[in-house]
Amino acid sequence: MNELAVIIASTLNAGTALALAALGLLINERSGIVNLGAEGMMLVAAIAGFATGVQTGSDSLAFVAGAATGAFMALCFGVMVIWLNTNQYATGLALSLFGTGFSAFVGVKYTQEKLSERHGFKLPVLGDLPFVGPAFFRQHPMVYIAVALAVALGWFLYRSRRGLVLRAIGESPESAHALGYPVRRIRLLAVVTGGALCGLAGAYLSVVYTPLWVEGMVAGRGWIALALTTFATWRPARVLFGAYLFGGVTMLQFFLQGEGVQIASQWLTMLPYVATIVVLVLMSRKPEFIRINMPASLGKPFFPGS
Repeated sequence: MNELAVIIASTLNAGTALALAALGLLINERSGIVNLGAEGMMLVAAIAGFATGVQTGSDSLAFVAGAATGAFMALCFGVMVIWLNTNQYATGLALSLFGTGFSAFVGVKYTQEKLSERHGFKLPVLGDLPFVGPAFFRQHPMVYIAVALAVALGWFLYRSRRGLVLRAIGESPESAHALGYPVRRIRLLAVVTGGALCGLAGAYLSVVYTPLWVEGMVAGRGWIALALTTFATWRPARVLFGAYLFGGVTMLQFFLQGEGVQIASQWLTMLPYVATIVVLVLMSRKPEFIRINMPASLGKPFFPGS
């Protein structure tokens, strides 16, 4: 029973970065913008958060630095694709490549650095309960923030007027523009918000999940977060489920290694990525289901007055 509690706790820890990044990308895509630069944004935010944590000893400042870094990179991306009308896919790939190289260059002197001693987190009373305490209520606060963000985003998109406007822009920016909504400004705000969440995800990886800096430490999670938005058919609750599902697959490799299962470590490391491919292949068998749920203007440029 204790072993199961540890697996559940580890799954929540591993899935939180994916959840934060995927929720941010979902906001982007609900407005009609595809940002393929999540991997690069997460890497730069990871080194920004880690460096801030090393210099200040404050997790809070580290998360602020990560979110600000992600937001700034997303702002640059948004200006290029929304106002300068560059290709969304090419610009996103360029952002990802830039982030990979820039984080490696900046992070060289931090590869041997360590953060200050970590303190365990525990919710009062609930954290002391048998089984459910260690499984669910001894997590870093960012785990609960990710869950709360998913709930809040679900309410925002489907229960608020502004969420309705955001979804309308993702479906038909021309109609929203005709009704007087500032489509490009709303899209830019969505892109920056999504970038900030990707930045939080990167900082979480380097400050909480590892906690250390290693070149390329995001290890494809930005791409998995992109796949998660499709897997979740652009719904926050499903994003959360998918993030923790993939987090569980990630933890499975360590559990199997710990149990002495005679499988090459390379095969076990492949598990999360294989799971991503399998899910997307299965979903692609029903393209009409994806089309029904996908924002109609996703990836399409918008030119006011054209």
